[in-house]
Amino acid sequence: MTVRETIRQEAPNLTASERKVANAILADYPFGGLQPILELAGRTGVSAPSITRFVSKIGFAGYQEFQRQLIGELREGRRSPLDLKATEQLGDGGEFLNDYAHRLAARLHEMADSVSQTQFEHVLKLVADPTRNIFLLGGRISDGIAAFLAIHLTQIRPKVSHLPSNPEHWPEHVLRMRKQDVLILFDFRRYQADLARLAQIVATKRQSTIVLVTDKWMSSIARHSDIVIALPIESGTAWDTVVCAIAFVEALIVKVSEENWSATRKRLEDWDQLRLAPPGSNNGERDDT
Repeated sequence: MTVRETIRQEAPNLTASERKVANAILADYPFGGLQPILELAGRTGVSAPSITRFVSKIGFAGYQEFQRQLIGELREGRRSPLDLKATEQLGDGGEFLNDYAHRLAARLHEMADSVSQTQFEHVLKLVADPTRNIFLLGGRISDGIAAFLAIHLTQIRPKVSHLPSNPEHWPEHVLRMRKQDVLILFDFRRYQADLARLAQIVATKRQSTIVLVTDKWMSSIARHSDIVIALPIESGTAWDTVVCAIAFVEALIVKVSEENWSATRKRLEDWDQLRLAPPGSNNGERDDT
């Protein structure tokens, strides 16, 4: 369990002073807990001994051990396939596909337990609102997930933009962002600094709502995000899995389309009528006459 998850689990048992410390750490996680204890005390108005009691209550022997755990989480966020290869567990190999499918099923169950219905519905409400522009982008690999979501949303509703991968083209899109618009970013370990910089600019200059889809070690984009969806990604192999991200996106697509099915149906019908039919076909169906 990450420190973030531990703090949230212990939240009902915290005193008012301890909640101040917890909120300060979670608001700038994990960096809020990596500053010297006196700096954290000054920020929160809580004494250093009270902070020590807080970290003890959530299961750490002291502030140094608490910080070591946070540093360990930062290292986890930087692990590459080469690092993960050293700890992978492939099983017997004869039934690898079956074994791997069970691993992914376990990750999906983990996602169902860790991402609340409230979080999902909050994202759904934003994305289904036709008055908002929706902008999407991901990292080197996760941008494929952003593109997948953008393609489906474009068929369901207008005002959807998938930002190009070249940062030189981002300013034109950023200038179109309004305060009521939504930027959805996908960023999994090893996180991308350019996406974090984009999030910072959008948060400060445009004040659009930022939704981050990441893993439990948290992209630094979380510091600038209004909603953070943390998904399981470990597969026990050298390669992290995106199955939970795809499942989350597909669930979002289904529910966005159903929010106003009559409008969705009309847009799909209009979309299909405008498809460029290949030679020898009629509305996308082959003409055999």
